[in-house]
This record gives sequence, structure tokens and C-alpha cells, in this order.
Amino acid sequence: MADYTFYTNPMSRGQIARWALHEVGADYDQVLVEYGPDQPAAFVKANPMRKFPTLVHHHASANGGDHDHVVTEAAAICHYLAEMHPDAGLLPDAHEKADYFRYLFFAAGPVEQAVTSKSMGWSPGDDPQKQGMLGFGSYDRAVDTMEAMLTGRDYVCGDRFTMADVYVGSQAIWGVEFGTLPKRDVFVAYAERLQTRPAYVEAKAIDADLIAAREHDNG
Repeated sequence: MADYTFYTNPMSRGQIARWALHEVGADYDQVLVEYGPDQPAAFVKANPMRKFPTLVHHHASANGGDHDHVVTEAAAICHYLAEMHPDAGLLPDAHEKADYFRYLFFAAGPVEQAVTSKSMGWSPGDDPQKQGMLGFGSYDRAVDTMEAMLTGRDYVCGDRFTMADVYVGSQAIWGVEFGTLPKRDVFVAYAERLQTRPAYVEAKAIDADLIAAREHDNG
């Protein structure tokens, strides 16, 4: 058995987790899951939310007590993998932790919410109280803040790639490609920088092939 079972759909945020798996060189088995009610029982048991990605870590402890750990939410999976594979060198150093966690949770929270709300046609308008309730203020404020945070640096933690860049970078890559973020120079340069990483290229090719095969089967 591989160390991890990776439940995913190629047309989902599972692409983020696959990139993270390849960055740490994880040994994993993938289980492709479709949207809809007919999903594997093991997947539904692991994640009753039925969300992709879902990662099950088949953990073998030193005392022989093997057990499974379920990790969901793409940002959490990214950091978990960095913790489980410290030799990959993707955890933040002490002086990098503030930026690492700030950016990671900012992208997973306000940026994700702002992009989703805009895509759904929801807006708090100029009402300060409504902006505060939503948690991201407004789409423009969240995007401007993300741009300011990335300006003058190559990666989340400065000049060194860490696991936070897999999640934050996925937001930038997806945003630039599909228009959920404006094509500002900072976002475009950051996305292009990350897309040259061998682990990204390798993981992306797997999902691209899966999507192409699906389209062929459905065509």
C-alpha cells in the first residue's frame, strides 16, 4: 500500500494537492471520484462533505500501531505534506513563519471568498458593516492586498520557495488563466515563475491527461 490515498477529480482543487504531493515526492495512490451521489463509500466516510481533494495518510508509527489520518482542505493538505516530509525543505524557517502562515491563510480565506463571491455575483457594495461580515472586505480590497503582499519578492517567504507557494501560487495561476484575478504584472510574473517548477509540470501533466481522456470518452 502506498503511504497516501488521494481522492480527487482532475477538474477540481485536487490539482493543488497533487502539485503538493509531487513537490515532496510522496508515494500515493489516486482514486478518481466523480461529482454526484454515486461516490465510493470509503471516500464519503473519509470526507462526508464529499469535497476534493481528500487525502488519507496511512501512517505507520514506530511502535507498530498503524492508523490512518484524514486531511481535507487544500491549504491544510499542503502544509500537512510539508510537515510529513521535512526533508523536502518546504517548511518555513523561524523568521519566515509569519509571512508563510499569513499568506497561506489569506489566500485560503479572504482571497478564495472574494473570488467566489465575485464569480457568483455577490457583492457587499460600499456598506462597511456588510464588508466586515463577509471577512474579505471587498473583491478589490482583497486583490489589492494580495498584490501588495507579493510585490518586491519572488515567493511568499521572499526569495525561497516554500509549500505556501503551492497554495498561494495556485490561486495566482488559476486566477490569471481564467480571469478570476486581474492580469496584473505581479500576478503574471509569480504564476509564470511557479509554472516552471518540475513538480508543477509533472503534476499538471497528469491532470491534463485525465481531463483529455475524459473529454475523449464523452465526445
